[in-house]
Amino acid sequence: MEANTRSTGRLPAAFLTPGSSSFVDFLSVHQPETLPGNRALPVKGAIEAPHGTTIVSVTFPGGVVLAGDRRATMGNMIAQRDIEKVFPADEYSAVGIAGTAGLAVEMVKLFQLELEHFEKVEGAQLSLEGKANRLSTMIRSNLGMAMQGLAVVPLFAGYDVDRGKGRIFSYDVTGGRSEEHGYAATGSGSIFARGAMKKLFRDDLTEAEATTLVVQALYDAADDDSATGGPDVARRIYPIVTVITDDGFRRLTDEEGAQIARSILERRLEQPDGPRAALL
Repeated sequence: MEANTRSTGRLPAAFLTPGSSSFVDFLSVHQPETLPGNRALPVKGAIEAPHGTTIVSVTFPGGVVLAGDRRATMGNMIAQRDIEKVFPADEYSAVGIAGTAGLAVEMVKLFQLELEHFEKVEGAQLSLEGKANRLSTMIRSNLGMAMQGLAVVPLFAGYDVDRGKGRIFSYDVTGGRSEEHGYAATGSGSIFARGAMKKLFRDDLTEAEATTLVVQALYDAADDDSATGGPDVARRIYPIVTVITDDGFRRLTDEEGAQIARSILERRLEQPDGPRAALL
């Protein structure tokens, strides 16, 4: 049958049969072995692989900001200094990855295909709530690998066209989903980043203030968590910062990111622990 398909140039019947609008469901029926969670691992027990941390997100009137540092670690070693951890999911949403780097990137690519497949089959985009649910299902299917140390714990953010505001969703390794209000963080430096955002967050942040806030949070995380990388001026490696509004997804340019990071570094020379919330 495969030889006949190659000779005629026709798609296999599976591709022409009406079915689910979910690309993951399609693969689970016709090629289940290609899904990350179904692959057999060569060894038993915990596996050491490069991990990515830390991801932060904050909402502001009119949208949401999602950002991540650039460091990947493997044990006590820095595996990569300029890894990318924030990706567009579609026009109005993005995913930031923490956990096993290679598996997380693969899951993001599959999630992008999932949303694109749904839009082509149904002729409409999933709601932001629907996208968050689809990602939850994909994470849950990876539970077996997570139990062996290959966990993926993303942060999902997007602009809800129906509600006219930015929203943030966090997950655990079992696929459990929670909507975060105002700000959120995941990864090894999340506890420090969350503390920084807690003291600086306001409901009336401007877009510029929100982008600065997430870099401040990543700087604080890097100050206390060795797995999180701060702005690297010498190598010109700065956090990835993305903004999602009713105009869609936008990633700040390298120069914009560098400008924010440098302004923060200059202020930290006078205040090493960073800015503090105003006293009432």
